Amino acid sequence: MSSDIAVSKPPYWEDAVAHLVRRDRILKKLIPQHPEVWLKPRGTPFVTLARSIIGQQISTRAAEAVWQRFLQAAGSRPSPASVLRVGVQGLREAGLSQRKAEYVQDLARHFSERKVHPERWSSMDDEAVIEELVAIRGIGRWTAEMFLIFNLQRPDVLPLDDLGLLKAISLHYFSGEPVSRFEAREVSLAWQPWRTVATWYLWHSLEPLAV
Repeated sequence: MSSDIAVSKPPYWEDAVAHLVRRDRILKKLIPQHPEVWLKPRGTPFVTLARSIIGQQISTRAAEAVWQRFLQAAGSRPSPASVLRVGVQGLREAGLSQRKAEYVQDLARHFSERKVHPERWSSMDDEAVIEELVAIRGIGRWTAEMFLIFNLQRPDVLPLDDLGLLKAISLHYFSGEPVSRFEAREVSLAWQPWRTVATWYLWHSLEPLAV
């Protein structure tokens, strides 16, 4: 394994895997099937959130196509200032819907006017970060939780609004029967304080990949 790959593994990952294999019979079988899988660092907070908004409710392929056009409009390393310069009309011309163009502009304003505080997020608890994020148009709890997982790499996030997670819990713990949020939360009790890691492996148990 190359050193750069090893460095990218979150520092808690091995402890989390040991806990989950010990506490959960399903994960004890699933985790060894994905030995080279773990969370890897993503882009800056602004870029991660912009990409999340742009990708909402469209296919992965469509989201990637729109994202590439967005980068052509806003620059290869888009910033709040560059997005504000492009404006809503420029984002529309790049392929964003009117609503998403407005959402991305609102995101840029929140960052440029310092209505959000990414420099503090590493020291804030999960719910405090979520509270800041959901004040931005186009960002709901699910998007905020994905940000906690993929950007801040928080170890104990349980995204109960995520259809992929609920599908995996249904498949592996309830023989494919529909699962409620309450039932999913009950299953997750054994995973604490590593629910992010459990969620990650359950996503990877699905085909096509739900991540």
